[in-house]
Amino acid sequence: MKIDFKGISAEELSFKLNRVRIEPNAKLDIKPQFSRQVRKANGNEKLNFVSLSVKIESTEAEPKPFDINVTLVGVYEVEVASKNEERDFVIEATKQLYPYLRSAVTNLTASAYISPLNLPVINGPIFPEDRDVYAFSVGETPLN
Repeated sequence: MKIDFKGISAEELSFKLNRVRIEPNAKLDIKPQFSRQVRKANGNEKLNFVSLSVKIESTEAEPKPFDINVTLVGVYEVEVASKNEERDFVIEATKQLYPYLRSAVTNLTASAYISPLNLPVINGPIFPEDRDVYAFSVGETPLN
C-alpha cells in the first residue's frame, strides 16, 4: 500500500461560550464526540479525503462551559490492493490527523481566552470499529 499525504485543511472551527455556572471545585465531564468520514474524488479513485471531527455540545442534562465543533480534512493519494489495505489506510490516516485535531482544539480554546482544552493523547485506534483490525495488524488477538 502506498500513501501520499497531500495536505490538510480546516473545514470548520467553531467555539461558543455558554454562560453556565460551574462550581469552583466541580469536575467537568467534557465527553468529546469524534466522527470520521472518508470520500473519494470523482474521477480519481486514488484521491481520498479523510474528514476527522470532534464535537462538544452543552445540553440541559449535561451543561458545558462551551460548545466546540472542529473538522479537519486530510487529502491523500492512495494505492490500495484490497479492502483490508483500504481499511488500514483509513486507520493510518485517522492516526495521522488526530494530533492536528488535538492541536486545533487546544488553540481554539486558548484563543477564546479560557483555559486551553487538551484532548488526550491516543496511541492506538480512536474508533471502536478500528480496534479489532488494529489488534490483528499488530499480532494480538481481538478482545471479545
